[in-house]
Amino acid sequence: MLIGYARVSTHEQQLDLQLDALKAAGCVRVFHDTASGARAARPGLDDALNHAREGDTIVVWRLDRLGRSLKHLIEVVTALQERGVGFRSLEETVDTTTSGGRLIFHVFGALAEFERNLIQERTQAGLAAARARGRNGGRPRKLSKQREKLLYRLYDEREHTVAEIATMMGISKSALYRYLDRRSDVT
Repeated sequence: MLIGYARVSTHEQQLDLQLDALKAAGCVRVFHDTASGARAARPGLDDALNHAREGDTIVVWRLDRLGRSLKHLIEVVTALQERGVGFRSLEETVDTTTSGGRLIFHVFGALAEFERNLIQERTQAGLAAARARGRNGGRPRKLSKQREKLLYRLYDEREHTVAEIATMMGISKSALYRYLDRRSDVT
């Protein structure tokens, strides 16, 4: 059985074009949502996925109607394949019930993985370049070097409690203990 799924992002948009295309493709049941693609909660999609049985095919007008991202799309279609449910996109002519359609879909998956790896490599290279220029990232320290040395002196004198020192320095007790743990870095 062909099961259709249609989605529009806002109530001002119309489902008519998608519904007509899905019915023309032979969909027996059509589920739909009015929700942003970025939203995780889409009850119509959940109903369509739950309704599909082994041997059925989920049909969408375009790929972007199903997945929030390429990664999400691949996850959904992979889960469908594991259940023996096919997937078809009318506009992109992707049909995982055929060997050619599965090939195209796996190429999409490989491209998505390649893109994720490139982003990760660029991020690591950017962080390394920033470290080479002396920028370590993270939140800046609250205390200047001079106030940090004062913190150590007050702590070593043992005339004030940790809570009192923290209040004087304008930091929390846990922050004070972090400065003490890093003390070897400064001295």
